[in-house]
Amino acid sequence: MSSGEPGPGAPQGDPADLRLWDVRKTFPGGAVAVESVDLRFPAGELTALLGPSGCGKTTLLRMIAGLESPSFGRIELGGEDITDLPAHKRRFGMVFQNFALFPHLTVAENVAYSLAIEGVAKPKRRARAEELLDLVQLPGYGARRIGELSGGQRQRVAIARALAQEPSVFLLDEPMSALDAKLREEMQVELRLLQQRLGITTVVVTHDQREAMTMADRIVVMSNGRAEQVGPPQEVYQRPANRFVAGFIGKANFLSGTADRGEVLLATGARLSVAPAANFRDGAPVQVACRPEWTFLASEPGANTLAGRVAFVRDIGQVREIHVETPAGPQVCELPFSSPARPRLGDAVHLFLPPELIRVFPAQDRAEAA
Repeated sequence: MSSGEPGPGAPQGDPADLRLWDVRKTFPGGAVAVESVDLRFPAGELTALLGPSGCGKTTLLRMIAGLESPSFGRIELGGEDITDLPAHKRRFGMVFQNFALFPHLTVAENVAYSLAIEGVAKPKRRARAEELLDLVQLPGYGARRIGELSGGQRQRVAIARALAQEPSVFLLDEPMSALDAKLREEMQVELRLLQQRLGITTVVVTHDQREAMTMADRIVVMSNGRAEQVGPPQEVYQRPANRFVAGFIGKANFLSGTADRGEVLLATGARLSVAPAANFRDGAPVQVACRPEWTFLASEPGANTLAGRVAFVRDIGQVREIHVETPAGPQVCELPFSSPARPRLGDAVHLFLPPELIRVFPAQDRAEAA
């Protein structure tokens, strides 16, 4: 395997950082799973690898864990090259989608399994298991069998087992996917609080953007084996790097047009001002994105407005979702449920797109073209 090296002047960061340098993975037959990824996972932070199925996020996690070998590149922990270090020597904690617990062992024996393999004395194993079960809010569960536990309790046991060896890095592959919606949201908060309490460097794979936004210090949005954008959740949400990110993180309305003197000329002839001005050559095909909660109802036509007719209305908890058919294409506007505006099916309306909240991208993303 070839090994990528940090480039000249590359930032060194915290000595406990996990770093990936030009990591790639190609499977037999030439299929590219991960393509030239450079990432830093800061010590003590939780980073979410987020993307659709088949984007390479699990393969990337498995390379970090040592369960897959990179075809090219270098993986470092605290400045030390661990690219070829076997998984069992990395001492990383890992929780799988199905939790991979042993049904023939008690809860305590599952938690202390890695310590038993290492030959740790039984009294010490028992004490460590009790300590960890307290930590994950399962005190007194040590003697129970795995089959007696709920899905959320099994997840806590899997987390406790992964922490038994006091790992330097904690890796989780779709840890909430087997849980129902309500329990999943509860466990997202619990896991985040636990991670903050322990201060352990954590990497979570998920396809659920709400989960990533809830838990992560930073999000890595992946598509077709590439990292499309890396940043804090709100930065990725408010300033998506491209059309793929804008569409995958949250909801977005899209409009097609061409760049014209820093503005966007829609196919209908309407013009949209953008702040700052769109940095494209005149005539270049572009797409405009504006999130539904940033799309407002205007009392009358004016600059940056689109005329349309209400096609559908639905109430979603604290939000009223207004679907509007416009000559430029369908748009969605989200209003607080407390808003006095009550547009009805068939009403003529005007949508206002604030210049400072409009994002402009090339007509076709690299991520979509791949």
